[in-house]
Amino acid sequence: MKPAMWTAFFYDKSPEDTLRLLSERDWRYAELSSEDSFVLLDRGDPDRTGAEFRSVAEGLGVSVLQGHLWLICDIACEEQQFVVDQLKRWLDLYLAIGIQAAVLHPGGTELRQKKAEPKRILDTQARALRELCAHVKGADLWVCLENMADQQANDLLKIIDATECGNLGICLDTGHLNLIPGDQGLFIRTAGRLLKATHIADNDTSHDQHLMPYARGTVDWVEVVGALKEIRYDGLFNFEIPGENRCPLAVRQAKLDYLKAIMPVLLREREGD
Repeated sequence: MKPAMWTAFFYDKSPEDTLRLLSERDWRYAELSSEDSFVLLDRGDPDRTGAEFRSVAEGLGVSVLQGHLWLICDIACEEQQFVVDQLKRWLDLYLAIGIQAAVLHPGGTELRQKKAEPKRILDTQARALRELCAHVKGADLWVCLENMADQQANDLLKIIDATECGNLGICLDTGHLNLIPGDQGLFIRTAGRLLKATHIADNDTSHDQHLMPYARGTVDWVEVVGALKEIRYDGLFNFEIPGENRCPLAVRQAKLDYLKAIMPVLLREREGD
């Protein structure tokens, strides 16, 4: 597993400055946040912008292997084609950067609010996902469905089965799962080889606090890491912790050092190792 930080940890810096800050603390992997993806897309052509950003990352020794697609979009809304067309630009950007896991929320909120039948929601999700997966077919990139706060692995597998695409995977958000609360090990083992990305965060189950592990949360990290090792997960162990970034730059840098220091503890498989 590769320790990584999502780039919005430095929400007040440019995407390139964030890479420099990560590199200075010897962080070699990152997830491009939805916010920073917008910044890059606003610069123009996604192929050119992505290639330029990749060049900066490579020069700093940072690999941006994961990216979070448009955070608040709903792929199963009434304006579905507009959303899908926008997401294709995001995927073009990610391909140019060399991202291998593009994280996406499954959507369906608008249709659920309208009391649509579950089959209609599923069919609508699958239609959008087929088009997105076809757009990157043959590339080294997985579109990864992220579990929301009411979803287990089987809920995502149902969407994947309905879509029938070979490049559609799963992103585990440990914080979202803890709100159910769900069994982290069961989720990981159920997802199995389709688990291609992670959002590592903790909370005390009261709300999605996005905390560092071993802060004030209740996620069973021994179970999480043990299950990840069991399925031989080799993707990013990616921290998505906005609950930790509203503090001075020096404090955020110290938190990076702290997380680096506790990685040997996080990556143990059993208590006492």
